Amino acid sequence: MKLGIRLSCAFAGLWLAIAAGAGAHEFKLDAVMTSFVKIDPDRAELVIRAPLYLFRSTKLPIRNAEIDIPTSPPALERSIEAIERDIVLFEDGQPISASGGQARLSLPSDRSFESYESAVKHVAEPIASDTHIYVDQGYVDARITYPIRSPKSVFAIRTTAAPELGTYLKMTVRYLPVGEEGRALLVTSSSGAVDLNPSWYGAAVTFVGLGIEHILTGTDHLLFLLCLIIPLLGWRQVLAIVTTFTVAHSFTLLGSAFGLVPGGAWFPPFVEMVIAASIVYVALENIVTIDVARRVLVTGLFGLVHGFGFAYGLQENLQFAGTHLIASLLAFNVGIELGQIGVLLVMLPALVLIRRYVLKGRVGMIILSALAAHVAWHWMTDRWDALAQVGWPQLSTSGAVTLAIWVAGILLAAGGLTAVVHRLRLAPSPVAPTSAAD
Repeated sequence: MKLGIRLSCAFAGLWLAIAAGAGAHEFKLDAVMTSFVKIDPDRAELVIRAPLYLFRSTKLPIRNAEIDIPTSPPALERSIEAIERDIVLFEDGQPISASGGQARLSLPSDRSFESYESAVKHVAEPIASDTHIYVDQGYVDARITYPIRSPKSVFAIRTTAAPELGTYLKMTVRYLPVGEEGRALLVTSSSGAVDLNPSWYGAAVTFVGLGIEHILTGTDHLLFLLCLIIPLLGWRQVLAIVTTFTVAHSFTLLGSAFGLVPGGAWFPPFVEMVIAASIVYVALENIVTIDVARRVLVTGLFGLVHGFGFAYGLQENLQFAGTHLIASLLAFNVGIELGQIGVLLVMLPALVLIRRYVLKGRVGMIILSALAAHVAWHWMTDRWDALAQVGWPQLSTSGAVTLAIWVAGILLAAGGLTAVVHRLRLAPSPVAPTSAAD
């Protein structure tokens, strides 16, 4: 999917470059729309800046490869209509119709959209008739007003501008509610309608869905789960192992969301590399021998690392939490667990059938584990190469404090896991893997 997005972006960029080449000047592609959504007691305002190349259908007048400023007002009216059609505001789930708007052209060097106040002032000022704006070099700036029922409603925004660009075209939204601190979001045409001030229930539902999607699209996490259950141990052992993995990754997921995570460019590729290494280790352990007590402990330690991986998916979406950070964190974790349960409900019966009728007995377990190890080994070496390209950080005071917190947490987790192992009376010594197929 990532490859497909990259190819789409490359194609869109090439198409735009060719189109621009038809004129007398080249332009630098700016695939970002900048916007403010300001809520007042009786109205909402959308103040937006969009690149000129998005408005080809409005047929801005051109003279000598430049926009003909004096004759551009009718085209600007059509530009406002295009914005109203492609950028839709919602109040409590219902689209809002605009009551009026104004627009102007701007030079690519203009910096007035750095704040809401300067953007509003800029849109209200007429552009000088002798301004030179080349084709596709510059912006359409607009201010559109929408009547609303209440400033306490749940507001949402959706963009469908230039769908052929997909996620390459982004829109920054700075939401400015009445009497509250503003927040910023980044949305694309694939985001759908995004709540600007979600209720706790709406945020929770959104993040449950995001958690389910994250686990279902996390191939390395799923392969790790498969390796954990390939031996088909007794239900009590499987339950203990899966529960340990759940608790461990929940621990680091929540800790990471509150900023208790090492900084620097080295850490994400390090986490990805260790996740791949965890699959290799568990797969090889399946082949050699399985100490159930050790498996629980190892699962917990590797689960902590997988939690960091889950955290990256969470951090990308925390912008949609609004003021409901805690509810969104818990909902995301619930979504991961629901997705994990769904995967296990499919994996376990399928594994039983495969081990019983296709790859029987211990030989079948060895073959499946070897295949998993082979795939994960290639992931691990590729990720190690990526990690090697990133410099390791110097340990600072804040970094040392963060490291000490995690070391203490890991030691406490290890002690707790040991207690769980003894409490459940899991096998303390190596055991031959049992199987429903044996």
